[in-house]
Amino acid sequence: FILQGHLCSVWRDGQYKRTRDIGEVRAGFEEQLTLLETDFLEVGMIHYVDSCDEFRAIMDGPFIAYVRELLAAGKIGHIGLSTHNPEVALLACDEPEIEVIMFSLNPAFDMMPASEDLEDLFGDYENVSGDGIEPTRARLYARAEEKDVALTVMKGYAGGRLLSADASPFGVALTSVQCIHYALTRPAVASVMVGVETVEQLEEALAYEGATAAERDYASVL
Repeated sequence: FILQGHLCSVWRDGQYKRTRDIGEVRAGFEEQLTLLETDFLEVGMIHYVDSCDEFRAIMDGPFIAYVRELLAAGKIGHIGLSTHNPEVALLACDEPEIEVIMFSLNPAFDMMPASEDLEDLFGDYENVSGDGIEPTRARLYARAEEKDVALTVMKGYAGGRLLSADASPFGVALTSVQCIHYALTRPAVASVMVGVETVEQLEEALAYEGATAAERDYASVL
């Protein structure tokens, strides 16, 4: 296993919370190690940075000093960052310390413009252009490959919408295998984080390993 864990993501009273408070971040990270029964994460992800201004504040402030402290102490092996905004991801690619970017990537999102508001990605898809990959996203994939920054994919199913013909902006349902293959064939993508709620959903994702070229083909469906 390669463990990729978040910094700045904590649980309070049974509820997820994003925080930049160093005290909460430290406690949350130590709790994460305890729950995982480990003293080391291969990748420590700076969690959920969707604003370019916030990214610059993080890289110039006390929080990045804490991340460097974890790296120097051997508690994380590499520094990563998670974002849904390709403009933030482009900035991260130009920071030599950041080696991994967790990014929301799927055929629908790839046709939508950059935004600092995550809800824009889960609206009515009126911004899906149908003209191919949106230019900022295309630049991101090329830049990440050029800089040797690994992309780990989240939202590969667009929250499950791409698996339903009624919910998909394309009017057709894709399979788990097709969504995974789309992501893995983008430049610089190293892996896909698949969310599952049932064993059946897990098996549908694992079917990728034995899938034929025809089963992986997403282009004919789109």
